[in-house]
Amino acid sequence: MADLDLFPPPPDPARPARVASLHRSAGGVPKLAIPEATVTAAGIEGDRQRNLKYHGGPDRALCLYSQELIDALRAEGHPVEPGWMGENIVIAGLDWRRMVPGTRVRLGVVEIELTAYALPCRNIRGSFTGGRVGRVSPETHPGWSRLYARVLHGGTLAPNDPVEIR
Repeated sequence: MADLDLFPPPPDPARPARVASLHRSAGGVPKLAIPEATVTAAGIEGDRQRNLKYHGGPDRALCLYSQELIDALRAEGHPVEPGWMGENIVIAGLDWRRMVPGTRVRLGVVEIELTAYALPCRNIRGSFTGGRVGRVSPETHPGWSRLYARVLHGGTLAPNDPVEIR
């Protein structure tokens, strides 16, 4: 098994960061891939959360994660796939350590602000060998967590749209 805190190599600067995939569900996980999304202050149109105490709302309108970290988790033997941990937007080609609460990010025409790390819960245990959801905990594995975001400016988003930290 790989070193749990070893990050993937830095992204190639010749290949700009981009939206790798978009996901939504009628409630809960997994969130299924969609070809395009309308993003509003409430999140991705048509996306629902099962437990609004911990998910959704203006400061948790979107959940984001890294394609490279998903790939690294799979290389460690975890059966995770994009959308399985409840993420709406998977981003490729970005150094995830730069993604911290308070950061503003442009996704195509959509502007967001990262608000908090998404704490792992038992609902995503199927994505991890032995159900070890703590593998993406910000406390035990800093930099490996999913992030919540609020939407500052909505619009239509699609895979391959550019991503830029502001």
